[in-house]
Amino acid sequence: MTTPPAGCPAHMAAGPVPLSAITASASLPDTYRWLREKWGPVARVELEPGVNAWLVTGHAELLELTRNEHVFSRDARNWGDYRNGVVRPDSGLGPMMFYRPNVIGADGMEHRRLRRPLDDALTAVDQRQMRRAVERTCQDLITAFRHRGHADLVSEYARIIPLLALAHASGLNPEEGQNLLKALAALFGSAQDAQEGNRRFEEILARLIHARQANSAQDLASSLVQHTDLRSDDEILQSLVVLISAGQQTLSAWISRALYLMLTDSRFENRLRGGRLGVDEALDEVLWRDPPMTHMPARYALIDTHLGGRAIARGEALILGLAAANTDPRIHIDGAEPEIGNRSHLGFSAGPHQCPARTPARLIARIAVEQALYGLPRISLAVPAQDVVSEPSPWMRHLASLPVQFTTPNSPAV
Repeated sequence: MTTPPAGCPAHMAAGPVPLSAITASASLPDTYRWLREKWGPVARVELEPGVNAWLVTGHAELLELTRNEHVFSRDARNWGDYRNGVVRPDSGLGPMMFYRPNVIGADGMEHRRLRRPLDDALTAVDQRQMRRAVERTCQDLITAFRHRGHADLVSEYARIIPLLALAHASGLNPEEGQNLLKALAALFGSAQDAQEGNRRFEEILARLIHARQANSAQDLASSLVQHTDLRSDDEILQSLVVLISAGQQTLSAWISRALYLMLTDSRFENRLRGGRLGVDEALDEVLWRDPPMTHMPARYALIDTHLGGRAIARGEALILGLAAANTDPRIHIDGAEPEIGNRSHLGFSAGPHQCPARTPARLIARIAVEQALYGLPRISLAVPAQDVVSEPSPWMRHLASLPVQFTTPNSPAV
């Protein structure tokens, strides 16, 4: 077996590698390559001290995991380590991994019942109205900092656009949206403040639902409140939790990564000067190489079974290595431009729990990237590319910041 690559978390752990260290590794492809050499397509990892799981890095194995709900359940009440007290009730893993009465935590007919309200709500979204609202939001944000000649396209742009788009579609006002953003950041961090972030997040949405029960409107919250497949206030709340939490964090990460790619990779950078690769190609490449959800929780084995040559015990947790599966050498084509035009990635997961919002998500992401690139003349990174780092999380590689510089409206022509 080869020596672990520089920056690989294998250098830091004698036992199972911490999942958060894998997400933060200097080179994900090299780290996944090392994991495959040591473990094969299913690797042992640590979620938090004393709590282990399996990380599925193989493409075929991940498809088997997501499609076989009779063996691998999404219902976290089947998680042995939680039932047996190995995972504390106040664990930072809770907001991302504990059971919720929503579509994410259900299987079979129950999952399909809870999925219908989301599909119906998203289908009812007016795409043209959303396009206009997102374009207006992007232009307003750019106007606020364009006179400076510099900005952080994460905190001042990419984080705000999905939030305001989802707030507009759901019925939240801007102030509630900002409070929601802070709560979501804590929730996805899976650290000590994750439980408190989750509590604040649900309180804001509960107030919105109660308002829509009293006075209906043309928005996502009202659509869920009125849907006959949702049988309680808790199911309505948790359905809205799924729509907003998944959409906000993943879209923000997708936009940030696509902007970074187009500003640092000459194949895309040259598009601003007449090159052939544009925004849609950048969005697809991000979904291949650095998808918004790097590692997605989780499936739980309903029986003793095998996957990828590993014995999986009943109750064990399996993490979906979405980024890892996209680098599986059994399906990945080497080369400078291996995925241009190819959308067979697993960036949106697979199986019954595949993301239901792929179309509106791409619409929002494309508009956000286009508006920044063409609304900020001569835009470039304001720091060396290697200084752009991700926030700590076992699940995502969301850029902490993206400092850029550009020509101001009053700058002399060059």
